[in-house]
Amino acid sequence: MPSEKQIRGNWGEDEACRQLEQKGYLIIARNYRFEKAEIDIIAEKKPTLVFVEVKVRKNSQFGFPETFAGKSQIDRIKRASEQFQIETKYNGFIRFDIVAILGKPGNFELLHLEDAF
Repeated sequence: MPSEKQIRGNWGEDEACRQLEQKGYLIIARNYRFEKAEIDIIAEKKPTLVFVEVKVRKNSQFGFPETFAGKSQIDRIKRASEQFQIETKYNGFIRFDIVAILGKPGNFELLHLEDAF
């Protein structure tokens, strides 16, 4: 049985994918794992491959979601992105984005931060 946090995270990733697709992105992969890292969404908007971290919070009581990507997490995401590029033989432009979602289904704000780190 998934936890409330897992359910909220899955919902947030679904919303992030919908938003990205509406903006013309092609979703390549979700929940790509390498060692201790996970990349929530890998998308493409020609000519750029975009690695997306999704951050979801019910409210801003402890801060805004986009502020919760720490240095060690960012480093792990970057290492995982390098592995993905090796596996897929990708050799082009890349970018790291954050999609921050504040709220809950039916009542939320979504912020897409391009080139966030």
